[in-house]
Amino acid sequence: MVQEAVVRRRGGFRKFMLIALTALLAGVLLWTWFSLSWSYSDGDRAGVLLKFSKKGWICKTYEGQLALYVVGGVAPQLWDFSVRDEAVAKKLSGAVGQEIQLHYTEHRGVPTSCFAETQYFADGFTVVTKPRN
Repeated sequence: MVQEAVVRRRGGFRKFMLIALTALLAGVLLWTWFSLSWSYSDGDRAGVLLKFSKKGWICKTYEGQLALYVVGGVAPQLWDFSVRDEAVAKKLSGAVGQEIQLHYTEHRGVPTSCFAETQYFADGFTVVTKPRN
């Protein structure tokens, strides 16, 4: 009779742990989906595309760096961003060294760097052409 009670307790603890782990996994998956689906903000930045590369040991992500417009004699402010769309990434790799206007969305709280190294996801850009004098 005592052994039956011990066996019931073990079974109850295993069931509790299974439910707790399932709930934790579901919570992480829901948070990941939420943080990638809804953006905290979106906007545009303009500058010179300094570098663009595919990075990562296991999770390969597209990462870029934009030198924002500055006043002469002052070091440029560098802004890092990520790209999730393969087509945009291919086009951006051909625009390195050019002045561009980049549209981005900000996704805060993404739980892992497998989606991107930054919280700014570029989803489109245009090459800026300077007017001729």
